[in-house]
Amino acid sequence: MKKRIIIALGLLLASALGLTAVAGYLTFVRSAENPPSEACGRGPASGPVVVAAGASMTQGTLGANWVGALRERPEYRGYAFVNAGANGDTSGGLRERVDSDIVACRPDAVTILVGANDVLDGVPLAEYRANLGAIVERIKAKTSARVALLSLPPIGEDLGSPRNRDLGGYNAAIKETAARVQADYLPLHEQAVDFLRRNGGGGTPYGFGFTTAFAAGAEHYLLGRSWDAVSRGNGLQLLVDHLHLNDRGGAIVTELVAGWLSEGRSAGPDRP
Repeated sequence: MKKRIIIALGLLLASALGLTAVAGYLTFVRSAENPPSEACGRGPASGPVVVAAGASMTQGTLGANWVGALRERPEYRGYAFVNAGANGDTSGGLRERVDSDIVACRPDAVTILVGANDVLDGVPLAEYRANLGAIVERIKAKTSARVALLSLPPIGEDLGSPRNRDLGGYNAAIKETAARVQADYLPLHEQAVDFLRRNGGGGTPYGFGFTTAFAAGAEHYLLGRSWDAVSRGNGLQLLVDHLHLNDRGGAIVTELVAGWLSEGRSAGPDRP
């Protein structure tokens, strides 16, 4: 009997560890759908190429996959959406991979959503601004792509927190950079804040950490809960874990980018 109990406990432990590994892989480790390593460097594409560049909010494995939502829209049939999001990346990291992950894809359009990790890591504003400018200037020098910079959504839904006050400087840098390098500016932050204020949100204290992020991923991938349901469980409206966008938040990005892409469709792709 004792041996059977030990075996049963061992099997339960192995199962728990296995599920933990699965949740961790799906949330943090696996690649985005159609990453540059698979999509680029194979010669000219048959249709327009859109590269979405950034960090985890673009990669879409922890939170809404808004790039995938665009890919599934019937009006973009024939488009190639390349997901150049990388979990944990900063503006400096994206600057280092701009040639391999953006330019090599020969894009017709590029969206850039990066900077939350710069805020959390305390990257100086001047450095962040320089990185953004260098990224866009490199894209414009090497391709004929239209470029759009998205402002950063709130970090945590307490809009008056010191962290969100710091975020204001980074968003100002995004808007200034877009004007200086002649890129388009998409007001993600403004629309997210407006949503929170209209729906009585914006006061939940910040609580992001690895445990919160892992728990959110486990709820979604192992229990089948939607990202919006995970948010509600954490007392949030747009963010699943105080940092990453839920499906409501992802829909804001999808609509902003879709509207921007539609503005340029009449001209058609300009492919050398």
